[in-house]
Amino acid sequence: MTDEMNMDSQASEVASEASTPLPPFYKRFIDVFFNPGRLGQALKDHPVWFVAMLAGAVLATAMYVLIPADVWAEVQRQALLRSGSQVQEIPAGAQTFVRLTRYIGGFIGIPISEFFFAGIVTLVFAFVLGDEGSYKQYLSLVSHAWLITMTVELLLVPLKINQGNPQATVSVGTFFFFLSDGYLLKALSLLALSKLWTSLVLAAGVHAVDPKRKFSTAAIVLIGLNVASAFIFAIFTPSVG
Repeated sequence: MTDEMNMDSQASEVASEASTPLPPFYKRFIDVFFNPGRLGQALKDHPVWFVAMLAGAVLATAMYVLIPADVWAEVQRQALLRSGSQVQEIPAGAQTFVRLTRYIGGFIGIPISEFFFAGIVTLVFAFVLGDEGSYKQYLSLVSHAWLITMTVELLLVPLKINQGNPQATVSVGTFFFFLSDGYLLKALSLLALSKLWTSLVLAAGVHAVDPKRKFSTAAIVLIGLNVASAFIFAIFTPSVG
């Protein structure tokens, strides 16, 4: 019995030593850009998500706040034009209300989207493909990987202001400017490069959670999900963003 207890104690010590320490958030933020493999290993052993999710929500809200009021007013005017409504002067109070709604929606929408997408990742990899990851591990990976998208889109605020379009970004469609306006260009324009980068980082995390899942396979699956969603949403997108 004593020998068994000693063996269990030694096994626990080995597992503890093998466990990758969890870096502080600022280091995880850097690793998500420059060392996603190490980050994925740390999150496998310590699947934290709250601080990263909160940071993503703050970054998204900051992006909305930095876009001037007149840009949002023009977005509302264009929406009214597309709906066939008469375009009248939009009251300042209504503009303020819409902006506040967008701010709140951005802050709340990011966590909701991350919970939902982590569920899709869990469904695909854990249930369909048989990987060993848990929902909490995938949620941790998603909440950190999405910091790339939120950061890049915040840095692109000057582009959004210059084009008068809060949805403007650098996408696959940016390199196919010679295509005529239509469904294909809309779909390619929805494939933001920041989201593709995020998919690659998430693929590195998926591989870290279950090393039997090759990085290349995980990347193909995740980028495929992005492509599929872009072509689906393009059906309902009124114009190229």
